[in-house]
Amino acid sequence: MVMTPEEKTKVIVEFSQHEGDTGSPEVQIALLTSRIVYLTDHFKTHHKDFHSRTGLLKMVGKRRKLLNYLKNKDIQRYRDIIARLGLRK
Repeated sequence: MVMTPEEKTKVIVEFSQHEGDTGSPEVQIALLTSRIVYLTDHFKTHHKDFHSRTGLLKMVGKRRKLLNYLKNKDIQRYRDIIARLGLRK
């Protein structure tokens, strides 16, 4: 299992903009990032799992699109989420 409901709720509360916020780009990016990190670790032991690799690539593309949207809409929110998740070096 990727994330328990408690872990998912913790991520949502940490990155939400207001009470009950589950659809903002920040929350979506944070959830995708946690799943991407899990799958990246998964591939260290299961390097022939190509079906999951396809899903990983789709998640990375979706996260990239959400980051581009946030960058065009509000550059400060984009910089904040990048810093909090540590995505750029």
